Amino acid sequence: MSDDVSGEKGLTDEQLLRYNRQILLHDFDVAGQERLLRARVLVVGLGGLGCPAALYLAAAGVGTLLLADGDAVEISNLQRQIAHGDADIGRNKAASAADAIAALNPGVAVEVIARRLTEVELPPLVARVDLVVDATDNYPARFALNRACIAAGVPLVSAAAVRAEGQLSVFDPVRGGPCYRCLYPEEADVAAATCSESGVLAPLVGVLGSLQAMEALKILAGFGEPLRGTLLLLDLRSMDIRRLALPPRADCPDCGHLRA
Repeated sequence: MSDDVSGEKGLTDEQLLRYNRQILLHDFDVAGQERLLRARVLVVGLGGLGCPAALYLAAAGVGTLLLADGDAVEISNLQRQIAHGDADIGRNKAASAADAIAALNPGVAVEVIARRLTEVELPPLVARVDLVVDATDNYPARFALNRACIAAGVPLVSAAAVRAEGQLSVFDPVRGGPCYRCLYPEEADVAAATCSESGVLAPLVGVLGSLQAMEALKILAGFGEPLRGTLLLLDLRSMDIRRLALPPRADCPDCGHLRA
């Protein structure tokens, strides 16, 4: 992880008060909080998934958040994208989310990247952070993020949600297990099923985005067991939740070289 003096000097009295509910967890403790304060996380996409993920990461005390999104807030977003409000319509989503984070926890450093990232831009950007939250809505972006994370050796916490269904996993093949392309071996230049086409119930993205934040916090703080090698499937219409083992593919074009 990146070095930062906030962790080296110990927690301030204000930080001890702000984060005391998670510091009370015996296997999280002050050491886990200090690791969060030193951490840098890139959140790509500040929509239905990225909003709750970014807000919970900020509330929990992740030291630096890089927020990337090139889209503007629209009225149809407000049903589920909880970092934005009526006054933000027409604003860039990353900038709007940054303001929400500043109001929630001004101790978090935020870098706004108010554009859609290209595949060329991703490797040096991912190399600056400790973890990436994939809250995008299209396959090309997900595949590009996957490759950049493998190259930098950075964990990727990825989720997708539509209608009342969603999925979540942690892709970290450098430390074992599969990558995103092990799950979807055929790379296609097409959009994923989107909420604008298929609809979505608002709490679904809140649940999945919150779970993304949870997985990120577990990895960054060294707490619990992240979903490496496991695909979590949720159908909130029936509250059917399943865990599927997700093995790496020996012939994966993105991460197969790690096992050669």
